[in-house]
Amino acid sequence: MIEFLFPAIISCVAAFFVVFILTPPLIKFLELRDFVVKDVNKKGNVMIARPGGISIILGIIASEIILYLFLQLNEILAIIFTTSAAFVIGYIDDRKVMGGWFKPVTLAIISIPIILLGVYDSDLSFPLFGTVQIPILYLALIIFIIPITGNTINSIDVLNGVASGFMIIASFSLSICLFIVQNYEIAIVSLPLGFVSLAFYKFHKIPSKIFPGDSGALTLGVMYGTIAIVGSVEIIAAVALLPAVINSFLFLSSVKKIVEHRQIKGTPVDHTEDFKLKATDDNAAPVTLVRLILATGPLTERQVGITIFKLALFSGILAIITASLMSVRI
Repeated sequence: MIEFLFPAIISCVAAFFVVFILTPPLIKFLELRDFVVKDVNKKGNVMIARPGGISIILGIIASEIILYLFLQLNEILAIIFTTSAAFVIGYIDDRKVMGGWFKPVTLAIISIPIILLGVYDSDLSFPLFGTVQIPILYLALIIFIIPITGNTINSIDVLNGVASGFMIIASFSLSICLFIVQNYEIAIVSLPLGFVSLAFYKFHKIPSKIFPGDSGALTLGVMYGTIAIVGSVEIIAAVALLPAVINSFLFLSSVKKIVEHRQIKGTPVDHTEDFKLKATDDNAAPVTLVRLILATGPLTERQVGITIFKLALFSGILAIITASLMSVRI
């Protein structure tokens, strides 16, 4: 365990400061080239730089390369390959709105390096109930997990600071769980995700100076999903991600088809005269987690974000409890 301390510190420092240092000049670069979008939850014509996925992916690659130099794990290569590919997919979608099929199909394809590198365990572990051996079925599960986690984080990126703040809580919870189940190497490998999210949150929180865009959200979500697979903590990871998973389920069940969010005509949220958020009265608009939170009455954007973070923290605690139950069994 002690031999992992130095690479862990170096990689986490790199993850944080690469994003922290590169994001301000990235904001200026994007603004100068008019790569901005309107913040629909602010009064007036507030334009925000986008996408911030560029600094996020650079922070991830830098930190994971450092870890690979120390640990020489194929699991790290899988994370670098899949995460980098997710950034490219997201960046394409940032520049041009693609069809609803684009992200699920392409994200499924980029899960192939995980299979080719053989960095997975086809035994699926459940708390209390033990392990289920599904060697063939697990390959299909890998192809589903990556699109699900990528799009899940992308779908919750609707308010200032929510996607990055949510990932801070979920990723650090997952790292703690990996330590609990004594998967120390992957626990170390997972830490940079939390520090990248933490550094980006500084610029993404209310009032946002930059949005992650699809490139940033997909990068964070796909790295999370890849860590869950290579760390054999799929069930634990799902528990930690529960609020975002519920949000995706609500959206898909109300829309009843896979569609790009920006192609939806009805919006689940309206604004009061003082620009608080309120649930829409449009029955045709999709149901989302934010819309449910607002069902009891209007709230400020900050209040909604804090509610989501409380839900994320609760899910993170549940994930840690789940990991503890699994470690007892182990």
